[in-house]
Amino acid sequence: MKPTLLGRLFLLASLAEPWEAWAQQPRADYHGPHMMWESGWMFFGPVMMIIFIALIVMIAVFLVRWLGGHGSGSRASSEGKALEILKERFARGEIDKEEFEERRRMLRD
Repeated sequence: MKPTLLGRLFLLASLAEPWEAWAQQPRADYHGPHMMWESGWMFFGPVMMIIFIALIVMIAVFLVRWLGGHGSGSRASSEGKALEILKERFARGEIDKEEFEERRRMLRD
């Protein structure tokens, strides 16, 4: 008589049972799931993760500023452009000296 698939599975399961029982035995060097908390070493895991995330954010900010090219110098360049326009208007006679001085003082403040 030829064994069926169910019979073969039952035989395989009965042979594997001692291995499962052996695998479930506690190891002598295992101290439980919280063995590292008692010594305090697990504190460094979250701290290192925060440091790693902060480092990634700092690198991203540095790259955006470096590739963008518009850091703190953008205000100075816009003031320079405004002053150049003001000088051109004064040279063309569109504004007088008092208005030129007043607007230049406003731009520098």
